[in-house]
Amino acid sequence: MTPNPESMAYLKKIMIISTFGGLLFGYDTGVINGALPYMAHPSQLNLTPATEGMVVSALLFGAAVGSVTGGKMSDAQGRRKNIFFLSILFFVATLGCSLAPSFEVMLVSRFALGLAVGGAAVTVPAYLAEVSPADKRGRMVTQNELMIVTGQFLAFVLNAVIAVVMAGNDHVWRYMLSVAAIPAVILFFGMMRLPESPRWLVSKGKVSTAMDVLKKIRSTEAQAITELNEIQDVIAAEKNAKPVSFAELNTPWVRRIILIGMGIAACSQLTGVNSIMYYGTQVLIESGFSMQAALIANTLNGLTSVLATFLGIWLLTKIKRRTMLTAGLAGTTASLLAISLASMTISGTDVFPYIVLLLLVCFLTFMQACIGPLLWLLISEIIPLRYKGIGMGICVLFVWVVNFIMGLIFPTLLSSFGLNFTFLVFVIVGFFSIAFVRFFVPETKGKTLEQIEKQFRNYNRKAMQQAGNE
Repeated sequence: MTPNPESMAYLKKIMIISTFGGLLFGYDTGVINGALPYMAHPSQLNLTPATEGMVVSALLFGAAVGSVTGGKMSDAQGRRKNIFFLSILFFVATLGCSLAPSFEVMLVSRFALGLAVGGAAVTVPAYLAEVSPADKRGRMVTQNELMIVTGQFLAFVLNAVIAVVMAGNDHVWRYMLSVAAIPAVILFFGMMRLPESPRWLVSKGKVSTAMDVLKKIRSTEAQAITELNEIQDVIAAEKNAKPVSFAELNTPWVRRIILIGMGIAACSQLTGVNSIMYYGTQVLIESGFSMQAALIANTLNGLTSVLATFLGIWLLTKIKRRTMLTAGLAGTTASLLAISLASMTISGTDVFPYIVLLLLVCFLTFMQACIGPLLWLLISEIIPLRYKGIGMGICVLFVWVVNFIMGLIFPTLLSSFGLNFTFLVFVIVGFFSIAFVRFFVPETKGKTLEQIEKQFRNYNRKAMQQAGNE
């Protein structure tokens, strides 16, 4: 079927505007990397390593709450309207952060910003998945992931530029944080012109409005009618289905799936990736770079993340999932082990900061090319359709909880024990993560979702048989 140029252009517009939510996600999680050292100065918010961790992790705690409430709110008021309101929250919270006169105000503002980040993390991909045609869905949803790492890269670059241009200004961190208001405004006005999800409209009985939307975003009217009928059939089946309860998750084979999903989430976060994305500038300062040099060098970490994400999307089509995840964990663990060994042997030399920077680039290459793309893909593949909502909710929450803990304790670890011991902790955890993947994570590439579910069901039967024969 020949694509309709008008519908394709409209879909592209939807994709670009809505993924500003992902861009804000990336910018707001990345900007603290460069702003924190300035904000911690005694003449500003006078932060200690402990309160630095609280400032960073307040957003992560808010995101954990926002990821849970964001899905419910988008179900109640619509995907488009929820993103619209999130843009307002992004804007207000950004102003609160950039104008914060004290640590307490900063903490509250960062929590509010986290609510927006968590809400966007669940609502934007859902919106994109529901408006995109089946053959474009992978590309459109993946665009949001690309916008997240692009937002982080943009934050690193603007941090460096603002620090150089405004050198000597004690309030430089306020300007770094305030830039996020611009994409929030673009998202606000952009969402006014976008349609609601046709699936949500049908679920609320607004069938004629859903049809009008589908006519605009599908190549032909026949295609729009066919899809509308499919949506109505699925929603009717969902209404007749018995709601999933938490008690059902205690079924042995289902419980095993959820625990593996939580394990994959933990492995991805315990690599230490977000200690680099949130505190990369401080790590580079600790290694020997000056403040401005660290900010400039840190842009290389952001660029690496963007380029490695493209590589990861390509690798997904070439390599088995478990092999790719194991290689990523081995690469990140080896990179951090090398930093730890270098810290023990050549710390204080002129070459040490550049060795650390090179190894951080290696770490992020393995992380974003091999682990990052697999996190949500693997979890979404192993959780059966019936348990998808509640199972994904648990795993998303677990990602943010682990992320919160890492963001909270990292500055204290770095301040108290230095690069050597801090990264050695991640190395030890990395070996356990590799063993977990080797013994518990199934291979899913090339298998249908039904085959994967059957594999888990049969595993439980085999375990029961073996127990009975003993």
